[in-house]
Amino acid sequence: MKKLGVFLAVVLGLCAFAACGGNDNNTSDGGSSSSSASLSTGSNGSSSSSSSGGGAPEGMVYIAPGIFMMGSPTTEANRNIDEDRHQVTLTKSFYMGKYPVTQEFYQSVTGVNPSYFQGESNLPAEGEEQAKRPVENVTWFDAVEFCNKLSENEGLQPMYTFISRMPATGYPITNAQVAILDWGKSGYRLPTDAEWEYACRAGTTTAWCMGDTEVGPPHINVYAWYSSNAGGKTHEVGKKAANAWGLYDMHGNVYEWCWDWYSSSLGTNPVTDPVGPGPSTQWRKVYRNGSTPSNYSTLRSAFRFYRNPVERSQLLGFRVVRLAP
Repeated sequence: MKKLGVFLAVVLGLCAFAACGGNDNNTSDGGSSSSSASLSTGSNGSSSSSSSGGGAPEGMVYIAPGIFMMGSPTTEANRNIDEDRHQVTLTKSFYMGKYPVTQEFYQSVTGVNPSYFQGESNLPAEGEEQAKRPVENVTWFDAVEFCNKLSENEGLQPMYTFISRMPATGYPITNAQVAILDWGKSGYRLPTDAEWEYACRAGTTTAWCMGDTEVGPPHINVYAWYSSNAGGKTHEVGKKAANAWGLYDMHGNVYEWCWDWYSSSLGTNPVTDPVGPGPSTQWRKVYRNGSTPSNYSTLRSAFRFYRNPVERSQLLGFRVVRLAP
């Protein structure tokens, strides 16, 4: 993976996109709308706490800088060939959303809710709130623009520059040219591949945050919504246990977009503040986590996969990060 450059541009010359037949409630042209929804929206009702101090904003967790082993050892059951184990040093502290972005929060910022899991045919589980289910069915570009709009709403510096956008307004965004000119800005963004795994592990070196076997103790069911307990649907965020750093739904519920272009080989050399390789002709962005149809092996902390950034899926959402002062 390459270290941060002065200018990282994303250029896509694609005109088509793949959708999952979601319920696109595009009731506006994509402008912001006001709402009481926020990053703190979760079922446990608690405000943000920090495992390492840092005065995290509401709904976010402070993640301190550190060194960890990214990827999986060759002895880990069900590992994939793209999980090269190597040392990663993260030199900057950051805040990460305690939960995946919810449907109500996404709509409060963008004015739309594209999620498949809504409406009479996709009701939430008994006792759960529809609005607090994770947003999904968003392109990578949709997620990036959400980050910019949220930054603007809070008076922060937007991280991303849209040089071009198709369509000019509205969603889904099916083609764009996006750049990050300065990674030191204060605004919201998607986590890097390395940041996501670092936060998911929360100081552990095991296959999952709770151990090396899915049966525990504690059992993976305590932390995850997946094929054995999700019932084929997404669930209100925060219903399962948090990891040691206070992050919820890091093992299941929905996959989560990351910043990086995908590479099948991470290498074994130590790296510092990696942001992934440059774009290739394959146009694949990394996503992390497992989802409701996943088996326990794809809930592992090292599991990573990819998708075309203009594609959408009812299984794929995101969470946000921003630099800590």
